[in-house]
Amino acid sequence: MRLTADHILFPDADAPAPGFLEIEGERIVAASRGNAPWVADEHLSGTVVPGYVDVHVHGGGGASFVTEDPAVARQALAAHRRLGVTTMVASLVTGSLPDLERQVECLAGLIESGELAGIHLEGPWLSLEYKGAHAPDLLADPALGDVTRLLDAGRGTIRMVTIAPEREGALDAIRLMAERGVVAAIGHTDADYDTVHAAINAGASGATHLFNAMAPLRHREPGPVLALWEDQRVYLELILDGVHVRPELVAFVAATEPDRFVLVTDAMAAAAAQDGEYILGDLPVEVRDGVARIAGTDTIAGSTLTLDRAVRNAVAAGIPFTQAIRAATSLPADYLSLHDVGRLAVGKRADLVVLDSDLVATRVMQRGAWI
Repeated sequence: MRLTADHILFPDADAPAPGFLEIEGERIVAASRGNAPWVADEHLSGTVVPGYVDVHVHGGGGASFVTEDPAVARQALAAHRRLGVTTMVASLVTGSLPDLERQVECLAGLIESGELAGIHLEGPWLSLEYKGAHAPDLLADPALGDVTRLLDAGRGTIRMVTIAPEREGALDAIRLMAERGVVAAIGHTDADYDTVHAAINAGASGATHLFNAMAPLRHREPGPVLALWEDQRVYLELILDGVHVRPELVAFVAATEPDRFVLVTDAMAAAAAQDGEYILGDLPVEVRDGVARIAGTDTIAGSTLTLDRAVRNAVAAGIPFTQAIRAATSLPADYLSLHDVGRLAVGKRADLVVLDSDLVATRVMQRGAWI
């Protein structure tokens, strides 16, 4: 398939430019600015960008990744894919070890088939103080035997684990994750500044939704926020839905650390679906006006954000278009070492999105096929 377009965002470019792409099977075999050396099969109108990469998402389209049914997980995948997300890491929430083991084994099959890119365990090794929408009676210290048990259940498909480094045994668990190529992300934590630095030195390299579900930044007790923000080894996840973090603060983080700023959705089943009653893990959730909260409380329970909307929100907040796209494509791919996605370049998977002037996806290609 030979494609040309007036606007293609190539890796490391400051802005989209005229160019061409040649696709063979699932891969890009030619990609360049300028005039194509052949007659195109199709000229694409709009702006062509890489397929979006969401590395923290619990569900969508009325379905959740917290399941033992592959069909349910595929429903959530489809809801995001039509909006331009061609690579997705499925996030689980705190559960019992047997339940998590079964869920991981179910999702591992979808990774082995190429439908998902990996699994993210968000819990159970989290702080009770900053548990968010996680069942408090199931939170636990990360015993190495339990960590190994879940990693083994994933058959190498677990890409990331969120962990509170102040929990007993956490630093040893982080070292084990790093040894096994799993990203340890600091989150849902009451850790102080020094403990977070110790965790980073042990191998942690991510910040699970920076600012949310962690001790706040204070002038005498900077806590996890400053430790994560200042360390160049750490990627910084942010949820830009206008609810979790003020857009001006997200834009400031993006301006200070453009190469570590990653857009995530933390979406639950109500993303790309209707308001109503849902379940997140074992907890009932009410979604009103697009905001998800644990039923009967003010506690936020994930989001209803989709990554295409996060990109539009980023641009509206003053983040340059090219940076907003990188934060939804190449940077999350780098964060979790997803080497074959996130860029329109030779050898990469042929995943792309065509955006109109309002940055809405009009066409989506995944693995070399329009979907």
